[in-house]
Amino acid sequence: MHVLNIGKIGYQKAWDLQQMVFTQRLRDEMDDTLLLCEHPHTYTVGKNGVDNLSRHLLLNKEELAANGISVFEIDRGGDITYHGPGQLVGYPILNLNNYYRDVHRYLRDLEEVILKTLAKFSITARRVEESTGVWVDTPSGPEKICAIGVKVTRWITMHGFALNMNANLDYFNHIIPCGISDKGVTSMSKILDRLVDERAVIDAVDASFREVFVSRAIAA
Repeated sequence: MHVLNIGKIGYQKAWDLQQMVFTQRLRDEMDDTLLLCEHPHTYTVGKNGVDNLSRHLLLNKEELAANGISVFEIDRGGDITYHGPGQLVGYPILNLNNYYRDVHRYLRDLEEVILKTLAKFSITARRVEESTGVWVDTPSGPEKICAIGVKVTRWITMHGFALNMNANLDYFNHIIPCGISDKGVTSMSKILDRLVDERAVIDAVDASFREVFVSRAIAA
């Protein structure tokens, strides 16, 4: 398995790269790959959010332009979410034939990667029933720290997760994140009350991803 940290990259370029790696994986021309990156300010809208875009995106075109925010309607599941500086985005491109043919289990395994990562920073997180992603209990109730949305075609995966490390959470105020209006959003830095070492988070995600998925491949 290859884990590639490609650093800061525009969303369109990252999407094009995903498509290229997907095609090569489908042809068995490269191994399973996890792309890790960081995007400029971007809102992405999954297939479940297109019909609700006018209600879940709270800025008009002029306001988006003034704030330097791009918007992409994409082919993953889920609703609208935010990507931006201080957020680690992971795009696993895996052949699930080598693990299991079960999309729900795959989503749970992505959550497990993030749960293990956060535990390395003494952050206790959990799943919320019927709400894909990873959450942290706060005095205000459960708040999402990592959004997850995927696409699976011929059992090859695309898209993935977005973990808030030191992200500016104000950008979530301009959307209804994942279409959920009654729960908030948080970050590692907010929970720990300090900036986190983003290189250390990347290393922790790398280790946790290998731990979860290598064990699944062996079990298969």
